Amino acid sequence: MPLAELPHLPAGNPVIHCEQVVRSYTMGAASVQAVRGIDLTIGRGEFAAITGPSGCGKSTLLHLLGAVDVPSAGRVLVNGRDTAQLNDADATAFRLRHIGFVFQRFYLMPTLSALENVELPLAEAGVPKVVRRRRAAELLGYVGLGERRDHRPTQLSGGEQQRVAIARALANEPALLLADEPTGELDAATGETLLQLFGQLHRDGTTLVFVTHDAVVANTAQRVIRLLDGRVASDTRNPRA
Repeated sequence: MPLAELPHLPAGNPVIHCEQVVRSYTMGAASVQAVRGIDLTIGRGEFAAITGPSGCGKSTLLHLLGAVDVPSAGRVLVNGRDTAQLNDADATAFRLRHIGFVFQRFYLMPTLSALENVELPLAEAGVPKVVRRRRAAELLGYVGLGERRDHRPTQLSGGEQQRVAIARALANEPALLLADEPTGELDAATGETLLQLFGQLHRDGTTLVFVTHDAVVANTAQRVIRLLDGRVASDTRNPRA
């Protein structure tokens, strides 16, 4: 679906490129470094998991990759744009058009149907109603919820709500899909179904990065990036993914 947007990079260029990225926070008189000099490149169509123990910088790095935060030093380029050079309005527009987010908690609007929840980012992007309704219906069909389009979140299971959230994240055809502990609120069987959907997204060409503390979940990805104390401790390819 064509949208008025910032230009994309040619297909051969990376979606994510980080150069010596540092993110520091001031806590009282002390300065705490959550991310410490990360170099990282993720190519178009890759499926990567960021893992590591609590407090290692996973969520901070995800926020930097999602243009929600900017580095204290170094550069984060997403789809060719230096996120630190975007003002607040441009950063909001950039996220809307280039980045899809999936969270541990689904953050669906409780008063809206599944279809209307998926339509929201399309409406924000100025897509005409008839076009966005068709796109939302197609996406719900893609995630296996075509027959649940008129149900509100309280009428859906946790796994179904997360699938609606994934459809919503894909609405504006983002260059990058980010997920933060996407199976964290789900039982094992439902989480496995969701991981199969992520695998399908990867096979269909989506660039996907998710954060998880669960090594089993991380090993479903094509690439596993392990953080320790704010640094990349290892970056390995999974031949089975």
